[in-house]
Amino acid sequence: MPRTVRKAVIPAAGLGTRFLPATKAQPKEMLPVVDKPIIQYVVEEAVAAGIDDILIVTGRGKRAIEDHFDRSIELEWHLERGNKDEMLEWVRYIADLADVHFVRQKEPLGLGHAVLQARRHVGDEPFAVLLGDEIFIGDEPALAELMARYRETGASVVAVREVPREQVRRYGVVAGEPVGEGLYRVRDMVEKPDPAEAPSNLAIVGRYIIEPEIFDLLERVGRGKNDEIQLTDALRMLARDQAVYAYQTRSRRYDVGEKLGFLQATVEFALMRPELAPDFRHYLFNLVDELRTGRWPGAEQAAATRQAQPAPLKRQR
Repeated sequence: MPRTVRKAVIPAAGLGTRFLPATKAQPKEMLPVVDKPIIQYVVEEAVAAGIDDILIVTGRGKRAIEDHFDRSIELEWHLERGNKDEMLEWVRYIADLADVHFVRQKEPLGLGHAVLQARRHVGDEPFAVLLGDEIFIGDEPALAELMARYRETGASVVAVREVPREQVRRYGVVAGEPVGEGLYRVRDMVEKPDPAEAPSNLAIVGRYIIEPEIFDLLERVGRGKNDEIQLTDALRMLARDQAVYAYQTRSRRYDVGEKLGFLQATVEFALMRPELAPDFRHYLFNLVDELRTGRWPGAEQAAATRQAQPAPLKRQR
């Protein structure tokens, strides 16, 4: 019988260079989608799947993540004094959401190395990994879907999604044998392959249930793509020793580590909010009409930006 998955690991040590300059002094995981930071959506997914023991792997400049999940006595006092009960409830909810722990990845040596930092906390039991810059939403949390497949198979499970062949170079890619609806027995996997050499277009996306043997393999695997310790390479070794499965989740995925995915998530999550949706939908309809008819006031500025992206201003000396 498979053991119970009780702990989750969220790697959140990346530098967030795609969002510079916004991430120069704040973690990308703290960028808000509407009014909630990215990392909170990820933690809430783990909690919704039944996991409340969470280790977040951070790095330098990530203290804001720790502060977000801690108590803020001064803020609570201010809200309570101002009779802002709803806001007070939200602030306390965040601090009580889960038992959140932190460990630092002291060198940026890749996703596999970040997961390896969780070894002491996880111990000898299966665990979940949720990437800190991907949000999933659906009738059932993506992680809950994987946990159900883990209970069925008793083996490690990774989430996958079909992507256009030209995009496989951005992902770990799985070669698998179909064994059920959306479920594959993994035969091989490769990190960021050339599209012409990719074994399929089934890309690994940011949710995993992994057996603890992965830690020994991460110690041995050595550096791979981009001179980093890749989790995909260790999972490939694991699949040679024991069963590993891939599952196509039904949840909708937002890659909020990319600007386009972040903007898509912001728009769609705003449309899901009852207090925002009517006015925001009206705004979007008007904007689309202006874009279609060429009456959008920002059209000329957008055209100029496409022609010449302005360089950062240099300080006069």
